[in-house]
Amino acid sequence: MQCPRCHHQETRVVDSRPTAEGQAIRRRRECEKCGFRFTTFERTEVAPLLVIKKDGTREEFNRDKILRGIIRSAEKRPVTMEQMNRVVENVDAQVRSLGENEISSQLIGEYVMNDLADVDEIAYIRFASVYRQFKDMGVFLDELKEMVDRDKKRDANH
Repeated sequence: MQCPRCHHQETRVVDSRPTAEGQAIRRRRECEKCGFRFTTFERTEVAPLLVIKKDGTREEFNRDKILRGIIRSAEKRPVTMEQMNRVVENVDAQVRSLGENEISSQLIGEYVMNDLADVDEIAYIRFASVYRQFKDMGVFLDELKEMVDRDKKRDANH
């Protein structure tokens, strides 16, 4: 594995453990030349999955794109990288469990929002505002009302 800092080819594994979902192995590595530590993930290679975008075009499913959207939504919020990665892992598992070769970007967005709502409500609203492209204040208020109702149901069940 190449060091991302100095590009030396020799690194050693310092720690190795499965992710919480067991879908990947997380490895902490250290460069033998510069001592830089970094994390890698080892996953089973799966068949390519295409995402059908709103305009009908198709592109390959990209976990990093989902993570970038979540990071932007959670900016300046108390959401850890581990929580964000867990959302991405869950979405990836849900998408792949469908057993399809193609999936709509809308369904992926719904999966992200469902998980993000449980992590941080503000990050959820930010993601939803971009994803659903709120046209006016009424649509935004409807979304807030749904969140409040969901919280009330969750509180009633606990």
